[in-house]
Amino acid sequence: MFSKDKLEYRQLPLPDRQDLSDAEMLRKAEDYRDFMATRHTVRDYTTQAVDRAVIDACVAAAGTAPSGANHQPWHFVAIQDPAIKKQIRDAAEEEERKFYAGGASDEWIKALEPIGTNADKPHLEDAPWLIVVFAQRYGTFDDGTRYKNYYVPESVGIATGMLLTALHMAGLATLTHTPNPMKFLGDLLDRPDSEKATMIITVGHPAKDATIPAVAKIKKPLDEILTVR
Repeated sequence: MFSKDKLEYRQLPLPDRQDLSDAEMLRKAEDYRDFMATRHTVRDYTTQAVDRAVIDACVAAAGTAPSGANHQPWHFVAIQDPAIKKQIRDAAEEEERKFYAGGASDEWIKALEPIGTNADKPHLEDAPWLIVVFAQRYGTFDDGTRYKNYYVPESVGIATGMLLTALHMAGLATLTHTPNPMKFLGDLLDRPDSEKATMIITVGHPAKDATIPAVAKIKKPLDEILTVR
């Protein structure tokens, strides 16, 4: 992406400017708040197909996220192949069984009880798409030499949030899954050593009998998450 001889600073006029009244700003903000309140983490999926063009558009939206030094230290692997999805499920469930059999502390297991999770992950095969998010520790110039990426966890976290939002706007359900450790994903998906898997996102349509944990509807009130000075 980067060339050593093209790293100079150059300004452009702001290309996309909004000029909204106070009332319009509030309406848009409240509409977005209410829409995002309808996003739920789903564990039960149909096998209904989702067109790749939808996935492409959502990942492209995530790629517009801000990042440290604009290095965009992320890579997304979208998986539709049933054989690869099965391999991911098998490897993820193996790690999850270790987790629930003593790899995690009693406190951690207790914290997960209201969510109702266990080592079985059928959604990793049922859903039409998996998207694995990778963080890039470093990049390379066009001549092959390395450069350091900055604020990688923060940048990738922002891009992942934007991806989840885009998928929700497209009418799709998602589940974020972080098996620990996740090194098997880099090996399985032939990613370079410079990248580290951070998350698996299950993407698809919720099953007709899909449920969510009741506790998932309990969100902290605004006065607990916002301080105004």
